[in-house]
Amino acid sequence: MTQRNELVARLGRAAALSLVAGTVGGAAILAGQAIAARSRQYAQPELGLALRATVGRADAPPLRLVLLGDSSALGVGVDRFEETVGGQLAQLLAEGRTGRRVQLSSVGVSGSRATDLATQVARALLGERPDVAVILIGANDATALARPADAAAYLGSAVHRLREAHVEVVVGTCPDLGAVRAVASPLRHLLAWSGRRIARAQTSAVLHAGASVVDLAAETGPVFRADAGTLCHDGYHPSADGYRVWAHALLPAVEAAATAAARHH
Repeated sequence: MTQRNELVARLGRAAALSLVAGTVGGAAILAGQAIAARSRQYAQPELGLALRATVGRADAPPLRLVLLGDSSALGVGVDRFEETVGGQLAQLLAEGRTGRRVQLSSVGVSGSRATDLATQVARALLGERPDVAVILIGANDATALARPADAAAYLGSAVHRLREAHVEVVVGTCPDLGAVRAVASPLRHLLAWSGRRIARAQTSAVLHAGASVVDLAAETGPVFRADAGTLCHDGYHPSADGYRVWAHALLPAVEAAATAAARHH
């Protein structure tokens, strides 16, 4: 199933939970908006956009950085590696005060939910162990109206496995789905509400597992809501500007994680 169809299916399930709307009329509006979403064209993963690169000076301290999660960990919505959140984060780390030589890779899979992280963790730990893992997950759990406790438990388990392997972990929680323009209100409000519930549960689980949390909705949501240019042509996935906003939000926590990883060597 394509990512677009997966999204449409999730929106359809959201519409089916019409009790949230409170009235039969509200349910009809939700259903209509889910049908309207079906006609939209959503960005697809670029097969040529391989998130495996080295960024930074050859003589700089090395940092093995791996991204896990959903389409955002791959950079769906942009055409060039330099525009992805991973590419921009690697460049910021290379240019920062510590000047890292970043060996970047991604094991993310478009459309992933927290239940898919176990497989990604196994792939991330194959071969040379990464120093820092950045996990971007939650949007697909929110659009599927998953139980926050269940989604958080799977995320917490993934973080725990990485920490047991002595990998520093930074988690970017579910972004602000109230900023997406591919879905109209009130369905957008429903997804935003679901996203906030997922993010709260994620924060608790991640902190309990011993990792760092970046609340993407709180830190970047207002920018995404105010600036339509932070989303790509589909009104759902971030644009290069949107990924840049995320990269800057993630940077302090990732820098701290990189420093902690260097102390353990």
